Amino acid sequence: MTSRRARKIEPAAYDALTEALARIYWYKPDLARFLQIRASEHPELVSGLDFTNYKVVFAGQFVERLRVGEDRYQDLTLSLMLEISQMESFPTLKRQPEAEKLLTQARDAVADLKTWTERFRGLLEERAAVEEQQAQQAEREKHRRGFSQRLSELKEEFLRLQSDTDRQGAGRAFESFLFSLFELFDMQPRLGFDLEFQQIDGSITFDTDDYILEAKWLKGAVEAGPLMLFSEKVRRKGKNALGLFISVNGFSSGARSAFNEGTAFLTIDGTDLFYVLDDRVRLDELLMRKKRHANDTGGCYFPAHLMISD
Repeated sequence: MTSRRARKIEPAAYDALTEALARIYWYKPDLARFLQIRASEHPELVSGLDFTNYKVVFAGQFVERLRVGEDRYQDLTLSLMLEISQMESFPTLKRQPEAEKLLTQARDAVADLKTWTERFRGLLEERAAVEEQQAQQAEREKHRRGFSQRLSELKEEFLRLQSDTDRQGAGRAFESFLFSLFELFDMQPRLGFDLEFQQIDGSITFDTDDYILEAKWLKGAVEAGPLMLFSEKVRRKGKNALGLFISVNGFSSGARSAFNEGTAFLTIDGTDLFYVLDDRVRLDELLMRKKRHANDTGGCYFPAHLMISD
């Protein structure tokens, strides 16, 4: 596609802009203020202009600066042309003795400029598309910076919990940590709740699925027994229910073997969490990969580091 910078504005269009600028205001200070405001990001365009001179003179000098520096000022020039070409009211002209003549001249000058903006329609649309893309990119970058900062804060919190000597307090804080982590990835976490005959640590929603959540931070790895109990909890919810069991200190080999050929849940360990917190693997992508592995193999265990080595 041809760059919009490759297309030049015709000299006659600049002439039409000069004429329109000189006609839309009666008083010189009004026109001077208009130019100063529109050129606020480029003060060099109005620096040194003699606003006591004839309007057509200093308007022409201003436009000539736009023309000479077109590579730099094309966006501003197009904005001015488009703004002026859409003007319909000229209040300072209406109050003058020869208002009808002045208004006719202003409308004719604006109409002439409008014929040029119509010719630049493709250029203006392309410019608008570029600006929209830039705005979207800026918003993504802003979101990304906020996301990365929050992820970094959660990483610090996780490391603090690891070294906390009050393990009971750390366990309670871990629930809040997980809630914040799942919330960051838009997984709609719910805090722990009690059901008849059972206690569920919480639940999340991801990729249209609801996951029953259980989390443990034991001194050692989780054995097969707790996983069997959790599997039964999940299966009681129906054939479409899914589970997510989190164990910071991992799962024993026996526990993984017990659910290596058929599982109703996925597992996450502390190493998985650290890969996510270190921004090496996204949590949503990790869960998708774990689910695919469970569907393909029946295994509940798929470590995050395999995604890095793929």
